[in-house]
Amino acid sequence: MEKKRADTIAEKIEEMIFDGTFVDGDRLDEIRLAEQFGVSRTPLREAFQRLCVSGLVEQIPRRGAFVRQPGPVELMDMFEFMAELEASCVRLAAMRITDEALNELQTTNARCEAAVERLDANGYYDENERFHNILYRQSDNSFLEQECLRLQRRLKPFRRIQLKLRGRMRQSLSEHKEIVDALMMGDGIRAADAARSHVAIQGEKFHHLLSSLKPAAE
Repeated sequence: MEKKRADTIAEKIEEMIFDGTFVDGDRLDEIRLAEQFGVSRTPLREAFQRLCVSGLVEQIPRRGAFVRQPGPVELMDMFEFMAELEASCVRLAAMRITDEALNELQTTNARCEAAVERLDANGYYDENERFHNILYRQSDNSFLEQECLRLQRRLKPFRRIQLKLRGRMRQSLSEHKEIVDALMMGDGIRAADAARSHVAIQGEKFHHLLSSLKPAAE
């Protein structure tokens, strides 16, 4: 499915925030950005809305849209909570997952592997998001699923950028396979532990994120 123009613009602005083109507190000039991307202000405003959901942009009435990057403590707290939510999903899914969903997870992993071979971090993230959404759905707990989806949207730019760390995509794929293996065995504890480790920011991944957010951290 072709991405909407607003989604593509949102991703480009994300990259500009992470590469330091825009730093924490900068105002995003609608007119200049519309000219830069060759679009009307409507898709640009839609892109701003998407960035507001992820928390990278804050819209202030009568003033405009401003870059907002979380500090290291806030970022770590969010990932820690996400790891626990996903562990809960996977633990429940181990008891409730269907054979069809297990096949769907394996198919999605195959597409992840193809993205790894292409060195396509954005393509990998799209398949990775599909993989996690299947896990949320298979928890068969609609409240938990919605909470996971909400926080997934909030953390999307940060989860995507850490995939650009050398070797991270292949490591992530290996972690996916560990989760699926545990689910196939019906081992909820092992599956939950694998999911928690997969999402949690640890060591090198966290330092990489901090370096991406250096202007905000300073």
